[in-house]
Amino acid sequence: MNNFNFCRPTDFYFGKGQENEVGNICKKYNAHHVLLHFGGKSALKSGLIDKVEQILIESGLECTRLGGVLPNPRADLVYEGIKLCKNKGIDLILAVGGGSVIDSAKAIAMGVPYEGDFWDFFMGGKIPQQTLPVGCILTIAAAGSEGSNSCVIEKEVNGIIKKKGCNLQSNVCTFSILNPELTQTVPPFQTACGACDIMCHVMERYFTNTKDVELTDELAEGVLRTMVKMLPRVMNNPKDYEARAAIMWASTLAHNNLLGVDREQDWASHRIEHELSALYDCAHGAGLAVVMPAWMDYVYKHDIMRFAKFANRVFGCAMDFSEPENTAKNGIKALRNLWKEAKLPLNFEELGAKKKDIPVLLNNIGDENHTEGHFVVLNKHDIEAILNIAAEYQS
Repeated sequence: MNNFNFCRPTDFYFGKGQENEVGNICKKYNAHHVLLHFGGKSALKSGLIDKVEQILIESGLECTRLGGVLPNPRADLVYEGIKLCKNKGIDLILAVGGGSVIDSAKAIAMGVPYEGDFWDFFMGGKIPQQTLPVGCILTIAAAGSEGSNSCVIEKEVNGIIKKKGCNLQSNVCTFSILNPELTQTVPPFQTACGACDIMCHVMERYFTNTKDVELTDELAEGVLRTMVKMLPRVMNNPKDYEARAAIMWASTLAHNNLLGVDREQDWASHRIEHELSALYDCAHGAGLAVVMPAWMDYVYKHDIMRFAKFANRVFGCAMDFSEPENTAKNGIKALRNLWKEAKLPLNFEELGAKKKDIPVLLNNIGDENHTEGHFVVLNKHDIEAILNIAAEYQS
């Protein structure tokens, strides 16, 4: 078990109707003028944005809207938000939506007090000295940004779309409002993509070389087992409140780093997938459904017993003590079967990606000396092999 520092000072308000208290919650943090940040048509069509705006105004707060956040949130809107906040003296950003909206809000919050380009924080070397407070009303369980220190933004740089993450303690939301009812209208495909993202956040931590981490292994396996049980339930009945609630809280636990504090983590699959979603603008969870099992196929022999334990404890695969490799393979197969039943893509063709673009993906991910991951350190040749597995897998 490694040494660690763990701090997640987010106030969580979980359950039915909690969004009705958003005005009082914002005032608790001395807000006067709120930027109401959201995505596109669904948030408006549902009436949630109008409802939240009315609550804020009735609470005596000024409110300015900024919609238009896209999946894989763009830097252009972040710049617009920074300018708007500076011009209007906005002192709190309220994200209403999923991970993309929350990440966009976090990036705006970093950029408002900063005299330079907020992108400096994503290129490394710069750390914000202060940020605006960010709150959220979560409407899709997926990215875990409501409880994490993570923020991912896309920006076109020299004609190439760069998708970069910024993981800083200052990115943690001040408060997060989680009402599972707000996720009941999320379409099945987006629900499945979110579930895949949740599971991958856990697995990026679970597959580690760090020894003696049984406690967090058990916690991670519990979250994964919950997802294995609840994903089919919510796909069969989108109005299943208890399943939605379990998945929503799993989203937070999967990425607030409680499950990874004591260990070296991997994150190769996420970095490889970022290049797919940057190039094809595909859903992040859909890309992960293609990449992560391909990564597993490539690296499982590095620690067959860890993969066998994953298969046994998460999916209930029988442990073959004489040939544990069989159990390990069965676990990877069970994972793909779960995602296939949820109608997620499992190869390039189903994702809408092209094998002929693999050289482009490799070029975008880094130079010839670039490596990814820690469970197995992957060079460019390894990454190419994983992408080929992803492209050629037959579901």
